[in-house]
Amino acid sequence: MDDSEPYWLYGLHAVRAALANPRRRVHEMVATTNAIRRLDPLPRRIEAETVDVRRLNKMLGDAVHQGVAIRVSPLDGVDIKELGRGRLVLCLDQITDPHNVGAILRSAAAFKADGIVVTKRHSASETGVLAKSASGALDMVPIAVEVNMSRAVEALKGYGYQTVALDSEADTTLSALPAADRWAFVLGAEGKGVRAGVRETCGVTAAIEVPGALASLNVSNAAAITLYAAQSHLQRRD
Repeated sequence: MDDSEPYWLYGLHAVRAALANPRRRVHEMVATTNAIRRLDPLPRRIEAETVDVRRLNKMLGDAVHQGVAIRVSPLDGVDIKELGRGRLVLCLDQITDPHNVGAILRSAAAFKADGIVVTKRHSASETGVLAKSASGALDMVPIAVEVNMSRAVEALKGYGYQTVALDSEADTTLSALPAADRWAFVLGAEGKGVRAGVRETCGVTAAIEVPGALASLNVSNAAAITLYAAQSHLQRRD
């Protein structure tokens, strides 16, 4: 995640979530009359410049902006210690596609994940595309930005997490994992998967059970299935 220059965040859900997030610094807002009406009441007081759709199209190109955009500073990442109090975390090992990361964040918000861990390098930057794909979840799910994923996994193990690297060729399946009260699942980029050094740091490697002929899943779909399975398991433990 890039924490440098402000950028334009757009779309009704993404904008509303950003405005509702007290940690989000908002510099300016532009919106059509219709979009302002749909957002009313705004989560925070901000003077919006009323513009027409052509102005937004010129600013944002082919983006599906839904008539509203705000210029924001990227969020500061949380300290991984804050995730130490949680029960369900996803670690994204060099996943760089903003659409995939956005979709993963959306699933993480839906299934009440306590946070996501990414690396400072070789990760998707915080952009309007990522925020729109996340549909507001970027401002809902805490993200810890770490220099080294293996050390981050070790830290989560120290907080009592059972750490699991997902691998479609693993002998163990998600349903066969031993009982645990805290889970940290590591997902890797499509094609490469979880890097060997990170995988070796994890307590176990597991595969999603896929009965069909095609065993490989898009990483965002794999994340959603994993989160559902983990939450179902945790609810049975409560």
